[in-house]
Amino acid sequence: MDAPIHLSFISGAIAAGYIVAAAFFLRFWARSRDGLFLAFAGAFALMAINQSLPVVLGIPREEQSGIYLLRLAAFILIIGAVLRKNLGSTKD
Repeated sequence: MDAPIHLSFISGAIAAGYIVAAAFFLRFWARSRDGLFLAFAGAFALMAINQSLPVVLGIPREEQSGIYLLRLAAFILIIGAVLRKNLGSTKD
């Protein structure tokens, strides 16, 4: 089943927003070499893939497919990076 064109457009716009956020965090990482920014860039890239795959593959319900695991991986990546930053060494 093909998604309506307006849902495909909105999904593409959201995926583009995720890619822009990932690019910003990648740029912050390049300046500071802080692993938290790299983790955020990776998480936003995963969210962009997660947002666009259901439209590209024609999957009507994301939560009933394995694609949902990409979102889970993105949030686990963010949680792990925040915990690592806060529980890591205290010399920063």
